[in-house]
Amino acid sequence: MSTSTTSAPPGTQDQPPARAAPRRGKRANARTGWRRALRRDWQLYSLAILPLLFFLVFRYLPMIGNIIAFRRFEPGGSLFGEEWVGLRYVRMFLNDPTFWQVFRNTLWLGGLTLVFCFPIPIVLALLLNEVRRRSLKRFVQSVSYLPHFLSVVIVAGITLQMLASDGPVNHVLGLLGHDPVRFVQEPEWFRALYVGSEVWQTAGWGTILYLAALTTIDEDLYEAARIDGANRWQQIWHVTLPGIRPTMITLLILNVGTFMAVGFEKVLLLYNPLTYPTADVISTYVYRSGVESNSFSYAAAIGLFEAIIGLVLITSANQLSRRTVGTSLW
Repeated sequence: MSTSTTSAPPGTQDQPPARAAPRRGKRANARTGWRRALRRDWQLYSLAILPLLFFLVFRYLPMIGNIIAFRRFEPGGSLFGEEWVGLRYVRMFLNDPTFWQVFRNTLWLGGLTLVFCFPIPIVLALLLNEVRRRSLKRFVQSVSYLPHFLSVVIVAGITLQMLASDGPVNHVLGLLGHDPVRFVQEPEWFRALYVGSEVWQTAGWGTILYLAALTTIDEDLYEAARIDGANRWQQIWHVTLPGIRPTMITLLILNVGTFMAVGFEKVLLLYNPLTYPTADVISTYVYRSGVESNSFSYAAAIGLFEAIIGLVLITSANQLSRRTVGTSLW
């Protein structure tokens, strides 16, 4: 008995299946499409050059300087430090009681700012959306927007002058029979002073994005809700708030990401040695340690620690938002 075998043509034995060609084709098509879009809309893409340069020069290149958090840096010496010291400066601030005090102050101010400054623009936008008189709506918008255009120096100066021991607020309290209150010198008043000034300065400007988001809601949804017998509060709860939810989640994630970066300029302008127990935050502590005390490596280690916490917060908030409500930044 003989068995016949069919031999394969030469050059075709043991060849893997050709599967990489489609992938290469897709990549080539993507590159071709990108070049075509760049040639067609190069004027629009050129507008992104300056913002990209700004972030490159002032955000990404300075990250190289974080190396001095692990090296001993001396002013006038090597740009990247004199010698490697490892985690010496990290252990220094972890064992420093002053650092943990300013860390708690940062959490307090960041938390209060988030609790008050995030929902107030939403409420104000909803109230303005219900105003039917256009003249009144424009007046309220203009008055609420105005503080945003004032510099932090002016806002801090107004706050200090209004709440000074001989300022208008204490003058009114004196007329009512109360003793003057040392708002600026008492540590327990600083958090209310800071958060109040922050709300006054940012609440009106924060409504712009929400008012823009409100214009994208389909009017047919309100008409259907009215037909179903929903009143104004029910329409806000079931139509308006779900309509602006993506904007709310996006801004919340961004605010959580800057949770630890409490306003450095305003704190620096408002606080004084008497209010350090509640006013001193990580950013001002880094400023005093690095610029005033010339401990640049120690300040860099603290700043790197703050940046890592911010990265963890914004990443966690983004993941939590994507899993719970299906909206995220990336």
